[in-house]
Amino acid sequence: MKLLVALLGVCSAVLAREGFGPTDQEWGYVTVRDGAHMFWWLHYTTATPDPTEKPLLIWLQGGPGASSTQYGNFEEIGPIDSDLNERNTSWVKYANVLFVDNPVGTGFSYVNSNEFATTNQQIAQDFVELLQGFYQALPQFENVPLYIFCESYGGKMTAEIGLNLYQAIERGEIRSNFKGVGLGDSWISPVDSCLTWAPYLYNQGFLDTQQYNLLNQQALQLKTLVDEGKWFEATDAWGDLESSVANYANDVDFYNVLTKISGNFLKNTLYKPDGEKVGDEEFLMNKQVKQALGLEQDWGRQSDDVFYYLQTDFMKPVTDIVERLLNETDLTVAVYNGQLDLIVDTPGTIDWVDKLNFRESITWSSTTKRPFDISGINEGFEKSAGNLAFFWVLRAGHMVPRDNPNGMLYILQQVTDNFKVDAHAIN
Repeated sequence: MKLLVALLGVCSAVLAREGFGPTDQEWGYVTVRDGAHMFWWLHYTTATPDPTEKPLLIWLQGGPGASSTQYGNFEEIGPIDSDLNERNTSWVKYANVLFVDNPVGTGFSYVNSNEFATTNQQIAQDFVELLQGFYQALPQFENVPLYIFCESYGGKMTAEIGLNLYQAIERGEIRSNFKGVGLGDSWISPVDSCLTWAPYLYNQGFLDTQQYNLLNQQALQLKTLVDEGKWFEATDAWGDLESSVANYANDVDFYNVLTKISGNFLKNTLYKPDGEKVGDEEFLMNKQVKQALGLEQDWGRQSDDVFYYLQTDFMKPVTDIVERLLNETDLTVAVYNGQLDLIVDTPGTIDWVDKLNFRESITWSSTTKRPFDISGINEGFEKSAGNLAFFWVLRAGHMVPRDNPNGMLYILQQVTDNFKVDAHAIN
């Protein structure tokens, strides 16, 4: 297991550094394979002087090729937003937050040549190597409860990462107090998402009957390609299906159907990961952040290549991996979804969750959901059985932490150890 940890000239014994923003931070690279280098950026919690008293939450973005250090950090859960204003609902107020540009080639992560990941399994193996390097740099976190939260394609990666990490811990290859995963609006079963686009849009009033029938027929053709294992063709068909949705529904925002938008819908698809505002993040990341952290590598230069190398893996489901997490581990598996998301709509997520074959399947099927309120406001619904929990999040699209931070903080409180939130403090 070859590891190269580069702490950018700073000894790993140093607890924290002044990076970019108001928190104490640490960052570095791990060479996860020859020629493949992954970047991590830790924000220590502000909740306590001793950060080891609070959990460690890893955030993984989607795409594949979207940057956690940029989008997740500045647009969703980090200490400051993209305008450099303090975020009142930052996760850093309650836990340590580790952003990782994953897979290699994403954000500040990079490859020397063409060492991009081509399968979800390779992504998972790389990530275990990343954690080895992180713990080598900051061993005080080995015993801290660890949870991996994510969004979109990040959920597909997180499921397999979770299984690989758990197995590596069981084999004694890595020390980590790994507790669970939070799969947000996750691309776990792509075909279930695509099959529900037509009925979801029809019921929302975006389609007429003729358009519904045409879109549904196109989705069924995509399903045939998936069933036949024609993965490259299925990815192409997915792109064609998105184009049809944009045409029929007048460029509906795939990430929140209530958003008022105009222009080319491709700016809001997974090809432009997680709705990044082209241009704005370039100055922030390649000027301000890069200089503050003393980095040599440019941000985002290889992100498009990340998707290219994963095209044949893109439409493959990982529901079997989620079943293994539920049946072979004691990890908490939390699934949450925003009601206004289209790209990974809640009906499609419910479809694959209800079809899971796990130890508590009978209990799951007979359990009804219950609402969760914050200060008298219904923010969503929840349901659980065994180590599986599901959260329906109201007034949120694809980016739940951004759209409904109160609901997201409630989910974190329910899932993690030692994560206490005063409901009045997050209003």
